[in-house]
Amino acid sequence: QVQLVESGGGLVQPGGSLRLSCEASGSRGSLYLMAWYRQAPGNQRELVASIVNTGNTYYPDSVKGRFTISRDNAKNAVYLQMESLKPEDTAVYYCLAETLPYHMNYWGQGTQVTVSS
Repeated sequence: QVQLVESGGGLVQPGGSLRLSCEASGSRGSLYLMAWYRQAPGNQRELVASIVNTGNTYYPDSVKGRFTISRDNAKNAVYLQMESLKPEDTAVYYCLAETLPYHMNYWGQGTQVTVSS
């Protein structure tokens, strides 16, 4: 069983920055994909950024150029650097890890990000 612990959320003004962290523990397999999702009240959970173990990344247009995902394989950690934050970025942000060889998905408990003046 993989445990994911997120940190780094909080309240920030529009245009500000935040860095989210997620550390995984308990994995017996390798962490193939790590990703960040978010869910705002009344909305479906949506993908924010993903990174595979080779370093390839993906961003939807809504965050491209503002968010940067990175990972530290030695620490089993993934990070999300968020710049130029907008009120519409307000949501609970969740970390996801997909392990090999069975492609099992695990979720963190979420961390609140609020962008407001």
